[in-house]
Amino acid sequence: MTAEAEQTVTVTPAGRERRYEVVVVGGGAAGLSGALTLARARRSVLVIDAGRPRNAPAAGVHTYLTREGMPPARLLEAGRAEVTGYGGEIATGTVATVGCLDDGGFRVALEDGSAVVADRLLVTTGLLDELPEIPGLAGRWGREVVHCPYCHGWEVRDQAIGVLATGPLAVHQALLWRQLSKDVTLLLHTTPELGADDLERLEARDITVVDGEVTALEVTDDRLTGVALADGRVIPCQALAVAPRLTARAGVLTGLGLEAVDLEMGGHVIGTRIDADPSGATRVPGVWVAGNVTTLNEQVIGAAAAGVRAGAAINADLIAEETRLAVAARRALSGADGT
Repeated sequence: MTAEAEQTVTVTPAGRERRYEVVVVGGGAAGLSGALTLARARRSVLVIDAGRPRNAPAAGVHTYLTREGMPPARLLEAGRAEVTGYGGEIATGTVATVGCLDDGGFRVALEDGSAVVADRLLVTTGLLDELPEIPGLAGRWGREVVHCPYCHGWEVRDQAIGVLATGPLAVHQALLWRQLSKDVTLLLHTTPELGADDLERLEARDITVVDGEVTALEVTDDRLTGVALADGRVIPCQALAVAPRLTARAGVLTGLGLEAVDLEMGGHVIGTRIDADPSGATRVPGVWVAGNVTTLNEQVIGAAAAGVRAGAAINADLIAEETRLAVAARRALSGADGT
């Protein structure tokens, strides 16, 4: 890690809080991109990050132009160095609560008891992948157990791919993975039987359909070799595609009255998100969100772009407020001297 990336800021105890124009909660691609945008606009900005990125288990970041295959940790290291290079600050910690101040700002309290104050807030805390409770599944997450054909498909191409059904979108998922391999098996697991139309579509693409609940993963020499069913059968596979429930990490926003809402796709709730407009602005003035906390299917490059949009919107909002105050001050001065 470079010396610039290692720079941190000491967050002062309650009662002596340092004030920033913008505090960014979450230091992934969205948060760092927002912070970089704001730092280059000469805003005082602090990024608070707990150091638990969602994509940490992955070997590399994909479909990110010029950064294809870069390990996630290296991407964040480079991002932190760029932010601090423009005067932004990074603090390692976990935000416990966020509260509104009488002057329109926000008090951001950390779990260690320290706090800072922000004029504006950008929350980029991402989401949690809630996996089915199958023994061994979580331990191989990001390795042979994958979720996104655009993030992991090339790496498992031409392998025997099992698709674990977790809802009504399972057929769609199996068809997506069929693009990567001729050997795809849809494991119905605990989902209802498929209709005739779905079965016809799968058969037309030579996708095997297997009934029966998956109860365990078969691993040989630290590699996935198959899945075990409740009836004792073992279905061979080298990769297992799983669509988890996607839950926004939004607990820090509850103190501001922002609650996550359900996101439906195909009549099925796939997770929760914080509602926001295209710039990331929430219904609470002064609070923006970006990345997976609001857009569940955002990939890393999309999250970075969302952070830039939010950063630019926050800067414009601050300029509008500063201009309003400057006009009011000028009018007051003109009135005082009679001009």
